[in-house]
Amino acid sequence: MYEHMTFDFILQRMLARVSDDIDKRQGSVIYDACAPAAAELAQMYIDLDINYNLSFADSTSGEYLSRKAAEFGVNRNPATTAVRQGLFYNEANNIMDIAIGTRFSIGGLTYVVSHRSDRPTSTIHLTCETTGTVGNEQFGALLPIDYVPGLARAVLSDVIVPGEDEESDEALRQRMYAAVNEPPFGGNAADYKQKINGISGIGDSKIYPAWQGGGTVKCTVINSAWQVPSAALVDEVQTYMDPTVNRGQGLGQAPIGHVVTIAGVIGKTINIKTSLTLASGVSPGQVQQEIEAVVSGYLQELRHDWANQQQLVVRTAQIDARLLTVSGVEDITDTLINGAAANLTLGSDEVPLMGTVVLNA
Repeated sequence: MYEHMTFDFILQRMLARVSDDIDKRQGSVIYDACAPAAAELAQMYIDLDINYNLSFADSTSGEYLSRKAAEFGVNRNPATTAVRQGLFYNEANNIMDIAIGTRFSIGGLTYVVSHRSDRPTSTIHLTCETTGTVGNEQFGALLPIDYVPGLARAVLSDVIVPGEDEESDEALRQRMYAAVNEPPFGGNAADYKQKINGISGIGDSKIYPAWQGGGTVKCTVINSAWQVPSAALVDEVQTYMDPTVNRGQGLGQAPIGHVVTIAGVIGKTINIKTSLTLASGVSPGQVQQEIEAVVSGYLQELRHDWANQQQLVVRTAQIDARLLTVSGVEDITDTLINGAAANLTLGSDEVPLMGTVVLNA
């Protein structure tokens, strides 16, 4: 807005107000008197332009975006900790119980036994002491920090509730727009979506009103790692919205009379087979890993967009286009998705998961 208000522009405008019979050349008394003021004014316009942009939702960022969103009752989601399943065995290779509060380490991270589910005692939950998605990444052998009598082996297993990084500016901005443009109220679809998406570990959701007649609502969720949610996370959302005991009684966040069913997305494994024309001296093994990464990235993009689409479609053209970006790949033919030379249309609650990639050259 104030890009033209530069030091030179302001200085020349100041000097233009001085009579021409006075020496205004650089080094003169009037020039040296005006130059510092022009420099300060130019800096003031720079600061003014920055603050002007920070006052609008579409151009603000960071703390100022958080404050702008808070005006509409939308608060930035903080980073959360991952909850993982732990498996513990004694010397006879039998599953053993572990006391709550016992700490273990793996890959520079520390996990603490936080609780045991009401399922078999083998389902022990460990909470990462470090917030963010880093808590989702490690798998394998755990090293006990606290002494555990009889423990022979400890394994960090499935992600129960994914850890999340602090909400990004763009995600917060979109949530603010949604709150303003699609205001949640009294159990409408926007209300369900806002409440469910605000639960730690949930990435997005689809709402199906009256899916089995009046008063019934189905909500399908995907976790914040954009994968199939664990049964424990689905149960947590179910309890939060409408506990399975005395359903429809308004004991959760759902209004009285709404019988809510929470379900997780269904994973559909995607296997790719294709024929490549490679550059001279390039073998399939040299491009295999990069091609798998490209396909995995495409499927991840689809999962991110799942809640915005009635049905996801895995397209051969999209796969071919992305594979052509891999260095050493010159042409692609006969791409098959799950054995068929056609696009694969998934169910409304299905998301694509990475399977195998077979390359012929």
